Parts: sequence; structure tokens; C-alpha cells
Amino acid sequence: MRSLRTSLSVAAVALAVSLAGCSTAANTSAGTGNTTSVQQVVTADTIAESTHFDSDDLTWDAASEVKVSLSDGGSKVTSSSSTGVAVDGNAVTISAAGTYRLSGSLTDGRIVVAAGDSDTVRIILDGVELANSTGSPFVVQSADEAILYLQDGTSNTLADATSNTLADATTYTDQGEDAPNAALFSMADLTIAGSGSLSVNGKYKDGIVSKDGLVLASGNVSVEAADDGIRGKDYLALLDGKYDVTAGDDGVKSDNDSDEGRGWLLVSGGMLDVKAGDDGVKAYNTLTISGGAVAVSQSEEGLEAQHIVISGGDTTVTSNDDGVNAAGGASSSGGDTSGMGSPGGGMGGGSMEVGDYTVDVSGGTLTVNSEGDGLDSNGSATISGGTVVVNGPTNDGNGALDVNGDLTVTGGTVAASGSAGMAVTPGTTSTQSGVQLTFNSNVAADTPILIVDSSGKVVATFVTTKTIASLVYSSSAIVDGQSYTIYTGGTADAKAGLTTGSIEGAESMGTVTAGQYTQSQGPGGRR
Repeated sequence: MRSLRTSLSVAAVALAVSLAGCSTAANTSAGTGNTTSVQQVVTADTIAESTHFDSDDLTWDAASEVKVSLSDGGSKVTSSSSTGVAVDGNAVTISAAGTYRLSGSLTDGRIVVAAGDSDTVRIILDGVELANSTGSPFVVQSADEAILYLQDGTSNTLADATSNTLADATTYTDQGEDAPNAALFSMADLTIAGSGSLSVNGKYKDGIVSKDGLVLASGNVSVEAADDGIRGKDYLALLDGKYDVTAGDDGVKSDNDSDEGRGWLLVSGGMLDVKAGDDGVKAYNTLTISGGAVAVSQSEEGLEAQHIVISGGDTTVTSNDDGVNAAGGASSSGGDTSGMGSPGGGMGGGSMEVGDYTVDVSGGTLTVNSEGDGLDSNGSATISGGTVVVNGPTNDGNGALDVNGDLTVTGGTVAASGSAGMAVTPGTTSTQSGVQLTFNSNVAADTPILIVDSSGKVVATFVTTKTIASLVYSSSAIVDGQSYTIYTGGTADAKAGLTTGSIEGAESMGTVTAGQYTQSQGPGGRR
């Protein structure tokens, strides 16, 4: 008969990340020897002041459009002549501010924007097929801002030169510093908008790249890339639209590692689907999900940044390694090197240094299916709202929850299942109680686990997606100090995760007391 080995409590953490401003200082607790970093937290309400984006840029006088028809050997300006457009064979160069409507196709051509540093260039793709055999087919060399607008009801495609391997540079003739390496490449701030569709095939390296800021305002965009899918250097903001990304390396990322307050990524709306050979969604500084839907269906590490903030939206992550990983960025030395975390708090492996890293969940839903650690912070972690479901590792070298510093739960609902060897519970700073269940024998996948209070009411039902040995559960329904009976089997109204259910036909595993817990020990996973 399977039984409970120990009983733990789930209590939780003080808010570590403020959403009130654009730029806030984030640091770890005193005495750790860690440095302070500038944490850039941007919301949908602060986009206008934090980025180049202005919604007024998405409206214009149609009479001012310069229309360009693309065709092999026959591209031409079809509206009134403009000194801002030059056609040279299959190369079309735009050199002045304005609105340009492109239609037609080039099987081996290029669109180049080479405007002034104060110029805003708006390019409407109105049924464009563009390919290039020796490099990038669409390059913004210079401008203050480039806007790529996808005309409603149109399909547009961009494809660059083929390379057999990422190390093979023979098909890209331009190999200088800051040379284009993507099917859509911009040295200036770039906005993608409109309700049309765009298919981008980065066969050489990347799909879409801005070496400045990148705002994805709307559109139906699919990207396939040999290396990174979509990359904004200073920042990347997804406001609306649907973006499907398949990448050989990282899926979507912002990677400025040298300028203070840069290297952040925001998803505040729209739909983002990512399949990545390495990290799914990644930022050097802060990764914020405040709305929309993010689905990382394939990755090594699903979400990764120095600071990870989830305040809304619906996020699902599948990873071969860590699901949510607060790591990288401006790491610092010092801290606890004993191999143990703070008493009653999180615990990981390695040197156990508590760095300037944070995970903050205050709203929305987060569902993780990981082979490595489920929710991992090399610093602290806070859960104050929302719903967090972790289907964690089956091996004892990783844990569903892995926090080097304090893990604090003050609200929301948490269900973290996985192996027992690295089971981590919230710390003494937590104000919301809970239970931890550790089973003498594994619980099979697809098994309902029910938590029942002393009156016989089922306060929680969780259905396993893989074999587990432990479950940490916390919600406002768990009352500190009260006894709960644990059942397996019975019935459930959903096939996985948190749901509702009945103990009819279930088997009792024994009782646990909320607010009592122990801390497992074991080696940590990869940081």
C-alpha cells in the first residue's frame, strides 16, 4: 500500500519585483556580497515611454504612399515619382522618410532602407514574395525607425540564402561587423504591425533581427530559422498578433548585455508559439509576461532571464532542462557556498550562491513540464497570485522547485510535483500555508491526487502527467495547522493538472498537517 513518507508545508514569499515603474533597482538580501543590477520592468502602459513605438505611426495618408511594383528585371515606381526610391536591377533602395507600398516578387533581389538617422520609414507589404541567394533579402541599414506593415488580407514571404551549416558563410557575401545575418535584418528600431501575414525563412542563421529595439505590434507571422528565431537587441515587446517560431537555437530573445536597463523582453498580448533547439523565450535582463498566451512546446530551457516576472496571461512550457530559469545576466559572487539554502527556504545544488536573480509570479497561469528543474531561481522567488503548476523531473538530481535563496508564497495556487530527492518547499517568510506529500512508492502518471479536509470536503485535486514521488500544494484553501487526508485514485474532471474530483473509489494514503514540513537534500541540476 502506497503511503505518505513525510508531510511538509507550503508557505510563501514577499514580492521581489515591482511592476510600478520602468526601471527599478533589484538586489538580494544584505550580507550576501552580491552586486545590484538595474532591472527593467516594462508594462503595456509604459510602452510608449520605454520604446520607440507610437501607435500614431500605424496611421497615414494613403495619398502620400509611394507605390513600388517588384518583378525580376522590371521593378518600378508605379505612383508619382519619388526621389526616395532607387531601382537598380533587382535591388530597391529607399533613402528617405515616407510611406512605401510594395507588391510583387523578386526571386533573387533585395529591399534596402538607407535613410537618415531621423527618418521614419513605413513599408507596406501588399503581397510580396522576396528571396535572395547571396544574403538577406530585406535590410534596414539606417533610419530612426522602420515600420513593416502587413496589409490586411495579404500573404508575404521573405527567404534568405541557404547555408549547409551555421559555420558555412560562403552563401552570405557580406561578412563584416554588423553584417546582416537574418532574412529580415534591421540596424534601426523596427516595428512589425498590420493584420496581414508574413512568413520568414532564415535559412542561413536568424529569422528576424533588430540590432536596436523591436516591437511586434500585430500581424500573423511565422518564422523558421537555422539559428535564432526572433531577436531584438535592446528590447523586444510583443503587444498583439500571432507569432509562430521554430528555431534551431534560441526561439525569441533580447540580448543586450552591455547597456544598463536594456536587454528586456515583454509579452503583454497576442499569441507566441515557440519550438526551440535551445532556450525558448530569453532575456538578458528582465522577461515579463503580463498578458497574451505563450506556449513553448520544445526547448532545452523554456523561459530564461536574470529576472522573470509573470503577472498575467497564459504560459505553458515544455523543456528538456529547466522550465523557468532565473539565471545568466549580471551574476555575482559571494553568498551561501555551504551547499544549503536558507532554513525553511529553497535549496538547490552546486555552490548555492544566492545571486541577483528573481522569479516573481503575481497573476496569470504558468504550467511547466520539465525534465530538469521546474521553477528554478539562482536567487529568490515569489508567488503572490495566479496559478503555478509544475510537472517536474522524475530524476532525483533535479526538483520541481529549486531556489537558492528565499522561496516565498503569499497567495495564488501552487502545485509542484516531481521527484523527491530535491523536493523544495517555501520558506518561513511565506504567509500562505500548504502541504507537501512525499510518497513511499511512486505515483503513476494520470493518477488523481485528492486533498480532503477534516469535514470531508475535497479542497484540491491534482492529476499527474508523469510518474511522481512528491507534491507540494499551496492555496488559500489550506489552513495552517489543520489536518488533511490524502487520497489517490477516485475521479477527476480533467486529465491533467489542477481540477475538481471525487474520492469515490480512491485509496487513503494517510494524513498530513498544514504548516509542517521538512527539507530534502540532494545535488542540484544544471544552472
